[in-house]
Amino acid sequence: MTLERLSAEETEALLGECGALARGHFELSSGLHSPAFVQCALLLEEPRRARRVGRALARLLASLRPASVLSPALGGVVIGHEVAEALGVPFRFSERKDGLMSLRRGFRLEPGERVVVVEDVVTTGRSTREAAAAVEAAGGRVAAVGAIVDRSGEKAPFDVPFFHLLKLELPVWRPEECPLCREAGRAEKPGSRVGAGAPQA
Repeated sequence: MTLERLSAEETEALLGECGALARGHFELSSGLHSPAFVQCALLLEEPRRARRVGRALARLLASLRPASVLSPALGGVVIGHEVAEALGVPFRFSERKDGLMSLRRGFRLEPGERVVVVEDVVTTGRSTREAAAAVEAAGGRVAAVGAIVDRSGEKAPFDVPFFHLLKLELPVWRPEECPLCREAGRAEKPGSRVGAGAPQA
């Protein structure tokens, strides 16, 4: 399969065209406030667009020669599957039960299996780190992390290589420190709006 090149500018344009990147005053799922939110479900709802982004992210990860791709449910599942398809390797996902992220549904990893963890958006990195821990607990080895969007604000949010199509420098604040709350009042939760899903965190 042909892997695509997609620049940061092209990725941001795709997000804007489908309404996946919005500006305003938002409360993220982490509880933090932000002047923007990214909802990659709107980018990925069109299969041709999802395939294009998946191939572009796969191109960045291909040199690592992963044996499989794993994503945390739910947000990373679509893009993770597209990346795995582009790389020609199996795809699996982790999910939480009783607060613990793990592999379920009969998914197994070979001892030492090289896995790339793929997310849609990385902000705090919590779910990504939990998915990586699930890989290690299952006997695999995390070779890298990949994401469509990095909005972590950190140079190296993980202890493995991190590849992304777009880095967004967007501030986040705790509610009690949010200047937008003082200026514009209550933050919007995009998931409560018709036609929008929960904001990414």
